[in-house]
Amino acid sequence: MSLPAVARAIAPMSPAAIAKVRALEAHSLAVVPQVPIVTYHLLHAGMYHRTITIPKNVTLTGALIKRRTTLTLCGDAVIYTGGEADLHLAGYHVIAASAGRKQAFHAIEDTHLTMCFPSSARTVAEAEAEFTDEAELLFSRRGENVVTNTGE
Repeated sequence: MSLPAVARAIAPMSPAAIAKVRALEAHSLAVVPQVPIVTYHLLHAGMYHRTITIPKNVTLTGALIKRRTTLTLCGDAVIYTGGEADLHLAGYHVIAASAGRKQAFHAIEDTHLTMCFPSSARTVAEAEAEFTDEAELLFSRRGENVVTNTGE
C-alpha cells in the first residue's frame, strides 16, 4: 500500500495573482454555463470539512480564503496558485494551504477536493464566514448541499 503524497504547500497569493483569478472568474460567469456542484459539509470534533467534486474538463475558481487550511485532492487537476508554475497534481495529495489564496482549478479527470480546518462553528454558514468574506461566491450558496453535523 502506498502512502498519500504531501505536495508542497500553497503559499499566500500576490494581489496580482488574485486579480488574474478574479478576471477568469468574471469571464467564466459571463460566458460559460455553470456546472452544478454538490457541496458535502462535515462539522465534527471541532473540525469543518467541505468536499466538492470537479467534473472532468471543468475549470472553476474558489473564493478568497482568509485562513490556513488543509486541502486534500484526489484526482487529476491543474491548480493556478500564482506561483512560477501551475501545480499539476494527479493521485491523492494532502496540501498545507496558507491564508490569502484564491485558486483556480482545472480538472483533467474527475477530481475530489476537501478543505479542512479547526472550527467552533455550529452551522455551515458560520464555518463559511470563518474562511471567506466571499461566501456569496460559494457553490454551497446556490447549489445542492449535504450536511452532516454530529454536534460533537
